[in-house]
Amino acid sequence: MQRSPAVRGRGITKSFGEVIALDGVDLDVASGQVHGLVGPNGAGKTTLLGLLLGLAVADGGRLEILGTPVGRTLAVPDGVAGFVDGPGLYPSLTARQNLSALASLRGYDTGRTAGVDDALEQVGLTDVADDRIRGFSLGMRQRLGLAAALLTTPRLLVLDEPANGLDPAGKHHVHRVIAGLAAEGTAVVLSSHRMDDLAALCSEVTLLATGRVVFSGPVSKLAAESGELDYRLRTSDPAAAHQVALDTSGLRVVPGRDRVEPDADVLVVHGPVTALDELVRRLVRADVAVRELAPVVPPLEAAYLALTGAAQEDLVAEQSDSTLVVSPTQEVP
Repeated sequence: MQRSPAVRGRGITKSFGEVIALDGVDLDVASGQVHGLVGPNGAGKTTLLGLLLGLAVADGGRLEILGTPVGRTLAVPDGVAGFVDGPGLYPSLTARQNLSALASLRGYDTGRTAGVDDALEQVGLTDVADDRIRGFSLGMRQRLGLAAALLTTPRLLVLDEPANGLDPAGKHHVHRVIAGLAAEGTAVVLSSHRMDDLAALCSEVTLLATGRVVFSGPVSKLAAESGELDYRLRTSDPAAAHQVALDTSGLRVVPGRDRVEPDADVLVVHGPVTALDELVRRLVRADVAVRELAPVVPPLEAAYLALTGAAQEDLVAEQSDSTLVVSPTQEVP
């Protein structure tokens, strides 16, 4: 069954003076989906999140949120919650007082709220509910910001780097909350620089570079865009493994050990997965035990670097091509 779209954007543009933040961006997020937004600094992620939260308006294009067209006013439909650039909090108040004040300011009906205590419990802050947040770590503030978004049951949750500063326990709480909301039908859009968070949480991802979409689709498809990778190989017989690798078609031994930890037992090879499969078969036949075979750079990170790097190169080439030198006798087209 096809899920209804929570976000549908077509050709979205946004500029700040001469700086183009978004340049014809398309975005589709289905209800019940965790959608990752990723890209280098300055790619337009924060600008796009701000549009989804009604903190800014687009210059052009079409944007629908929860089935409602968003026009040229700073407003979004009910059911949208989240934060950009970190949650806004009162440092002199406790965690519980912050959420209570927010509920009061927004005029939340008690019948509609999940409850302050329940929200604090969901993000794992019950034990510090009555502590002033001026002493909170960055990760604890992020979790409190998520709790604030949960005061009402959002249908679209927008989060900017929700795992920033989290320890393993906090990360577990946040991941569990996000996954649970998606399972209940909430659409979640989150930005992150952490590829492991994308792999763990997101079913779809949009990759931005220089204000443009360079990839949009399933996370598994993004990983496939990484192409050939460097792999770290550790075996019971490094010398024999080195010779087997040299004899394996489509595989290249990477000279030097500066790309991995200085370990004489580690060999770095480069090639496609099919060549790696053949290498393992040959090592087994040669009675060489494989103790480790893993990419030096994870596939998602490798795809990110490849796609964003290509986008930056295309932009430089485009700007270079757009420079027109006119001689005195030349007509400008």
